[in-house]
Amino acid sequence: MSGGLNVTALAVFCAFFLLVTVLGFFAANWRRGDLSQIGEWGLAGRRFGTLITWFLIGGDFYTAYTVIAVPAAVFGAGAAGFFALPYTILVYPFVFLTMPRLWNVAKKHDFVTPADFVQGRYGNRTLALVIAITGILATLPYIALQLVGMQVVIGAMGVGGSGLARDLPLIIAFIILAAYTYTSGLRAPAMIAFVKDIMIYLTVIVAVIVIPMKLGGFGHIFSAAQAAFDARPATAPKGAVILPPGGAWAFSTLALGSALAAFLYPHTITSVLASAKGNVVRRNAALLPAYTFLLGLIALLGFMAIAAGIKPSTPSMAIPALFLAMFPSWFVGFAFAAIAISALVPAAIMSIAAANLWTRNIYKAYLNPGATPQQESRHAKNVSLLVKIFALGFIVFLPTQYAINLQLLGGVWILQTFPTVICGLYTRWFHHTALTIGWLIAMALGTFAAFARGLTALYPLHLGGFSAVAYIAVEALVVNLVVAAILTPVFDRAGIKRGRDVTAADHYEDPPAPGTVIPTTPLGEPAAV
Repeated sequence: MSGGLNVTALAVFCAFFLLVTVLGFFAANWRRGDLSQIGEWGLAGRRFGTLITWFLIGGDFYTAYTVIAVPAAVFGAGAAGFFALPYTILVYPFVFLTMPRLWNVAKKHDFVTPADFVQGRYGNRTLALVIAITGILATLPYIALQLVGMQVVIGAMGVGGSGLARDLPLIIAFIILAAYTYTSGLRAPAMIAFVKDIMIYLTVIVAVIVIPMKLGGFGHIFSAAQAAFDARPATAPKGAVILPPGGAWAFSTLALGSALAAFLYPHTITSVLASAKGNVVRRNAALLPAYTFLLGLIALLGFMAIAAGIKPSTPSMAIPALFLAMFPSWFVGFAFAAIAISALVPAAIMSIAAANLWTRNIYKAYLNPGATPQQESRHAKNVSLLVKIFALGFIVFLPTQYAINLQLLGGVWILQTFPTVICGLYTRWFHHTALTIGWLIAMALGTFAAFARGLTALYPLHLGGFSAVAYIAVEALVVNLVVAAILTPVFDRAGIKRGRDVTAADHYEDPPAPGTVIPTTPLGEPAAV
């Protein structure tokens, strides 16, 4: 250490950062495709198999902010912070049932974004536009949060100062990210995800073995955490090692709403659509719960930080401070590099997903309908740069809390696309105008409720004698579905014409295996089965 700067940790950190930079640029030549086509640049040609998709979705879904924020929530609130575990258990049956259908219809019609699917399914540009705008709005602060995770670990190594000196390492990192994302597209985060996931697994496994040994075992950790919660002053937020009975509704609705929203985000859908076939998605839905086990171990770090007597300036600094206290500098550098790389992978995918939405569903749909595939790809690359600059501006020019608060709103917003996207995979019963109005009312109510509660995720619900605190996104979704269900028959009876559906029932199903004989009628039509 020199002047507060952890030189050893920083050197190790930079070495691994250099490694992933080289991989990011090399990825342009990996599974080579024509990157002047948006399907190749933004979806890697839809050719990723089970293993690559597992790393890509895991790298996309479990981010740097996850590694920082989940244990920070446990550090601050105790058991309530563990809602992320049932959430990531519930999400995979949902993925197994829904995402292969989306992949199949997207492959059939060359849909690149969820808004492409909405346009094809409902034949309505306005509904597709609001889905695209919602996805972009929900994604931008999410990218900014990845920067928060990187900023935390860079600061923990003693890289500080004020103004440009403080933000320069972050700016350099994201210039590099922007450059290899521009040149390599989705292939870059897919390749880097291999390194990221291996490093995170090693970091967490070492931490949950070494730290409890130093602190006297898990029994002592849990008892020390509960004692610390009990000792908090009455004015401070209370926490507990075991969830109190009054927290059940908040806990369960946070888990359910987060699970339903997770694969509505454009970046997770992008990772799904990059798969080679629907069965790849199903296999990953069965394999990805391995990350839930990892997440449980990560969450326990919050209790370990309490037992270790860590006193961070903010809860987000708890885990970096814990690693600095428990490990030698070289391992701190390795762990912090793993967290920083966990920011690069999802940030790259998120910027690509947002650029795809803008290009396909706003630029091509409204500004340049005659755009060639080459123009689409070039425009998407340029927009991906602007998205990263916007996210960087969040961190450099605004307090971090703005990004965190807006990301909470992002969860409320993106869940309101559920009736249109997920229900649309199974039925076209909802009228597109009813879906648009349901979305608008739910967005307004959800945003109002979040601001009324100081941009927190929970809002008290009172219905007759029933009272509970629940996740705002779920409350707004219920309103959304009710409004759409009531207005659909109204618009149908009023004779408001529906748009053309370019999809058919068999477009959502897996294509027949090669060599399969399809029964036909004497007229040569497929026989009913």
